Amino acid sequence: MRALVMTAPGGSENSRVAEVDEPRPGPGQVTVQVAYAGLNFVDVMARRGDPGYVASWPHRPGKEVAGTVRALGEGVTGFAVGDRVVAATADGGMAEVALAEAALTVALPDGVDLRQAAAAPLGLATAMLLLTESGRFTAGDTVLVHSAGGGIGSAVAQVVPQLGGGRLIGTVGRPEKAAEAVKAGYDAAFARGPELREAVLAATDGRGADLILDPLGTTALELDLDLAATGARIVLFGNAGGGAVDALPPVGRLFAGNLSITGYSHRGLTLGAPAKVARAVSRVLDLLARGGVDLPVTELADLADVPAAHDRMADGTGLGKYVVRLGA
Repeated sequence: MRALVMTAPGGSENSRVAEVDEPRPGPGQVTVQVAYAGLNFVDVMARRGDPGYVASWPHRPGKEVAGTVRALGEGVTGFAVGDRVVAATADGGMAEVALAEAALTVALPDGVDLRQAAAAPLGLATAMLLLTESGRFTAGDTVLVHSAGGGIGSAVAQVVPQLGGGRLIGTVGRPEKAAEAVKAGYDAAFARGPELREAVLAATDGRGADLILDPLGTTALELDLDLAATGARIVLFGNAGGGAVDALPPVGRLFAGNLSITGYSHRGLTLGAPAKVARAVSRVLDLLARGGVDLPVTELADLADVPAAHDRMADGTGLGKYVVRLGA
């Protein structure tokens, strides 16, 4: 079968489409005939060799797929061969057949398009978990989202209205992406730079944000603390720049503002609490089925197009959510 393979740390020069053996499901697992696979920034972090993202090389990326059940492992119930499903895969989702844990595989409701569904297991579900599980979002909250123009940022803009609505403020790495973030549903968006603090404070009437979602490691943490309203929650959910992570601020600063800083790891939840991930996936699939969310995706026609899309994601020129087509 065809699969995307990353042969060594680096850039697109080390990514290629190759013929590999088809996986076979073990106990508690399924294989999925992949129709679409989602691209995520974690693929970029793995490709460049960030610590903790690749166990060994060569590496096969891909953490979310949509398609049909191809085979069932021992002890798996509730699915049949041919069922339409989505799955959060540990790795290897960018292939014609992907291996997944049955606990992280969810039946696809009628009427949900496979192409859009491929953005659910990590993209939309992560937005749901960031807001509800980690961020304790309450209707009416002001939410500040860094990297608002990316896949998770776009998903957050879709999910917030379904949770009762709030004010959405986004930051982006390039000025030209601010308008796209507003088009995606943000009330305001600003390029990160020297004037960002004042711009966000002005957009929040000087009080700051109730919830801050930050995938930038700790590079923006001082800014986050400056922009946090009393009682705010700051959720760190990645390290997009790949640099060293600094120490957290003195606890006195948290006491003074009644603030909390929380970490979020998709991998950590899939390993330690897969039921939480599966529930979030089911929840966003129901929203898709009811038309509550409509996450635009950019379709790549072939696996060979993925390395260039990863390049765009890496240099900040990509917009929104990418999925790659692998089958009918």
